[in-house]
Amino acid sequence: MMASTIHIEQDKNHNVILTLNRPETRNALNWEMMEAFAHNIESISRDNTIRVLIITGKGDAFCAGGDLLELHNYASHSDGERLATFMGDALSLLFELPIPVIAAINGPAIGGGAEIALACDLRISSENALIGFPQINLALTPAWGGAGHLVYLIGYQHAYSLLSSGEIIDCQRAFEIGLINNIVAKGRALEAAINIAQKLTSKNSATLRALKKIMRAHRTHSASEAREFERSIFAELWTSEAHIMESTRFIKQKEPQ
Repeated sequence: MMASTIHIEQDKNHNVILTLNRPETRNALNWEMMEAFAHNIESISRDNTIRVLIITGKGDAFCAGGDLLELHNYASHSDGERLATFMGDALSLLFELPIPVIAAINGPAIGGGAEIALACDLRISSENALIGFPQINLALTPAWGGAGHLVYLIGYQHAYSLLSSGEIIDCQRAFEIGLINNIVAKGRALEAAINIAQKLTSKNSATLRALKKIMRAHRTHSASEAREFERSIFAELWTSEAHIMESTRFIKQKEPQ
């Protein structure tokens, strides 16, 4: 089951590509796919060798959100709680991963698909991609953390406009309001994400992890607590072997030949 709806590939640099693999439904999330997704994110969280995670979709879509043809049959309050909690926990774990996470948005990212993309650190979009939160058209709200990420990324005003209207926007509009980082040609989102992953892999792994800790602290702690945490991390890195080595190399390059 885990291999059918989610495909995992790891390269020689320990970068992982997680592909949502139900192209016949535009990678809509049914229970099997959600379970496979959560299982793989949990496995990745326990693997300290992975340097970068890329998430993308098979075919011409990133993710169309929940598969309503299946999920509509689960109509009880407990089913709603299960749906909100199961993927909500999975995306919380995705957001908290200590490694860089890149969404290669190769096509529409709608509803729950947009929430997956927003839980990543970077979003690279193909020029044909769309993104939106149409949950309100089903008399629903986001449930997997997307509203909070949206407010943080683009501000309350833009976030409320998108959520309350259910509008689906194109990648250019998403770029203009700060929802995505880069736009590339159709079919090139994954390639662009892999290129970014390779550049990140060239950086010191411990420093990249420390950077995410600092940035998360500025989102979840008070300003004074985050500042103290940032200073503490810097002091630890200042005496690290990696910093001393890189600093020595820099100084040698500046010395007269």
